[in-house]
Amino acid sequence: MNRLTWGAVAGAALVLALSACATGPTIRSDYDQNTDFSQYSTFRIMTSEEANEPRSYDTLTDQRIRAAIVRELTARGYRQVEEDADLLANFAVATKEVQEVQRAPSSYPPGWYAWRGSYYHPWPAYTYETYITSYTRGTLYIDLVDADRRQLVWEGEAEGRVTEKARQDPEPAINNAVAEIFARFPFRAGSDAEQSPAAD
Repeated sequence: MNRLTWGAVAGAALVLALSACATGPTIRSDYDQNTDFSQYSTFRIMTSEEANEPRSYDTLTDQRIRAAIVRELTARGYRQVEEDADLLANFAVATKEVQEVQRAPSSYPPGWYAWRGSYYHPWPAYTYETYITSYTRGTLYIDLVDADRRQLVWEGEAEGRVTEKARQDPEPAINNAVAEIFARFPFRAGSDAEQSPAAD
């Protein structure tokens, strides 16, 4: 899967739809356990140049992701500044076309045998057919970087199937995906005490 900094126009619009899945996205996170998080109280979003994506403008998706990150960090007591920030926040999105192979019986017993289906499998002699389902899998990455050391100290990601519904109305999906990622961020500004993030 290719990792795309600051969100390609098409890819970003797709990947943030993932939070509208019926089962929700898969969330992962990790952090540097040798870092003293109590030293951090301010942040800023990395510029496109710092993120190696020299863009002359931001897409609407870029703006929405940025606003959601600011909202989540501010809610945890961090203060957004224009310079001399303790933490730098960066994000990336990626999409991938996935094919899922499934097998199902090609024929079922007569109707009066249907009661068997709830309790045990049919005879091995039944033939099976293979079905291939194609869909778009999206991933949103968020990084927090120690500004002085230029060292990654926390990372979170959300991965799931992209839905057509959320493509049509991406802002709620973006907000939900970012909120679910930051639910795994275990710190608050000026504190190194973990806040019991949700389990993986």
